[in-house]
Amino acid sequence: MEQRIEHDTMGEVAVPADKLWGAQTQRSFENFPIGEEKMPPDLIHAFGVLKEACAAANHRLGTLDTRRYQLIQSACQAIRAGELAEQFPLSVWQTGSGTQTNMNCNEVIAHVGNAQAGETLLHPNDHVNLSQSSNDTFPSALHIAAVTALHTRLEPALTEMLLCLQRLETDNQTVVKTGRTHLQDAVPITFGQEISGWRSMLEHARDMIRASLAGLYELALGGTAVGTGLNAPPGFDAAAAEEVARLTGLPFRPAPNKFHALSARDGLVFSHGALKALAADLMKLANDVRWLASGPRCGLGEIFIPENEPGSSIMPGKVNPTQCEALTMVAVQVMGNDTVMGVAASQGNFELNVYLPVMGYNYLQSVRLLSDAMRSFTRRCLSGLTPNREKMAENLHRSLMTVTALTPLVGYENGAKIAKLAHQEDLSLKEAAVRLGLFTPEAFEAAFHPETMI
Repeated sequence: MEQRIEHDTMGEVAVPADKLWGAQTQRSFENFPIGEEKMPPDLIHAFGVLKEACAAANHRLGTLDTRRYQLIQSACQAIRAGELAEQFPLSVWQTGSGTQTNMNCNEVIAHVGNAQAGETLLHPNDHVNLSQSSNDTFPSALHIAAVTALHTRLEPALTEMLLCLQRLETDNQTVVKTGRTHLQDAVPITFGQEISGWRSMLEHARDMIRASLAGLYELALGGTAVGTGLNAPPGFDAAAAEEVARLTGLPFRPAPNKFHALSARDGLVFSHGALKALAADLMKLANDVRWLASGPRCGLGEIFIPENEPGSSIMPGKVNPTQCEALTMVAVQVMGNDTVMGVAASQGNFELNVYLPVMGYNYLQSVRLLSDAMRSFTRRCLSGLTPNREKMAENLHRSLMTVTALTPLVGYENGAKIAKLAHQEDLSLKEAAVRLGLFTPEAFEAAFHPETMI
């Protein structure tokens, strides 16, 4: 393999000739052969936004000349377009500040810019990293990536699911079925009302996620190494945040306290907590659907869901609720990621948290998995869900808990006697009530209307 020699402050390093990175990236690539998890593309895209914004701010403030700014801008646009994706090979399991990924971006931008200029005009540290530190750029890029992913991935997928649930709720408002609590029969409910519970819990999760954006819009840029802003010109934080907002169309702003912005990751924890709440709601939804669809003959069998693929390699004709299973596995993964987020955020020693890469990886994985799984579940399961009206009606009239409609007439204890006798001797509620002498057949028919109990 053909190589070229790059250098940094520690000396010379051989780099593959076809790669655009420099010595520090190569050192990290060689020193951290850990796992298969690479820095997420969304984070690299965010760095493309951040580096262009910082160059624009430096240009506005007079610390970077026009030619160098334009070269950095052009390289960053290529990064954001995904044209240089193969130039970012570093492992998540590296320095906890993400310094090597920051330098990976600096080196690639400098290399691309210099190649475009035909001369060495850009230095990775002196120009591309001007007025910055890894300690304020990585958390800022992490916030940019998180907010962008929420807006462009998760929100559209969640909205699609909510629209589907709204349609199902309307379509099933008059379908009466038995309710269930403790996995036991309860009083009647309409299927539309049951679906409204699913819809409302997801709307609450959406609102919690939106509420978490406020902390993520704050950027650590301008704090540099420890929060003091050393080597950044006055006003750099505001100018850089304005440029990020301009490039993304989102209301990013400078963090008011840079010491907090560098050392604490509570905004990400709060936001991921909202993602965990969404995961918990999706777990409940998927479990409800697969319970209601269980059968087809020996389960509840109250709904039909699409049959997408064979379910067994040995049992012919078996079909399983696979979209539900995929969604619940994603929910479990997100809940596990939330544990990592909380533990990592608690480790902000003194002026810096050094668990940034793993937090970025887990947060963005959670958003990606939730978004993909919601879209798949909506399109391949939820949109094709239909009620089994005959089974719902059968279960409704077999339910012992509809006896609750009679308690205003005979009292709680007599109602319990009717239910227990019906259960013990496999009678209908009507038969039990008449045998106990509490109703005549005609009086029972006049009083007992489960469909009106909703």
